[in-house]
Amino acid sequence: MDAHDADLKKELDATLHARRDLGEEYESALIDSFLEKVEQQVTSTVDRQVRRQLAQQQMVVARGSRPQEHSGDSWGERFGFGMVTMILAIPLSAIGAVNADLPGLLVTWAGIVGVNAVHAKHGWGRFARRGADSSRESRRDSSDWED
Repeated sequence: MDAHDADLKKELDATLHARRDLGEEYESALIDSFLEKVEQQVTSTVDRQVRRQLAQQQMVVARGSRPQEHSGDSWGERFGFGMVTMILAIPLSAIGAVNADLPGLLVTWAGIVGVNAVHAKHGWGRFARRGADSSRESRRDSSDWED
């Protein structure tokens, strides 16, 4: 078990204990507080991973070679998309669970898994990059008018 996992487990235990002591009227505030701590933990982990990935890319560029890409989109793009959906899953899960209990939570996670599955299967990173390349071309063409 990671030290961060142990910290979150302690936070969860403290939140549950406080819920028993304070009663149901504070349940929403306690859940929001705990989810905020989870989100901070996820954000710090993502930041650390992104910094590591950027450092690796800078090392590759410094060596003069290109990073290897798999099936048209880089690992960093796939990882970033997955992390964004996991960060968004926290408040969406809370909303689904509060409004519709277990069925709401299940529908929320089915949507999250579905979006990630479609992204993984179709490799939307390639299409987004093509769109960005074509928009750059159109900007180059329109810059002729500015001369």
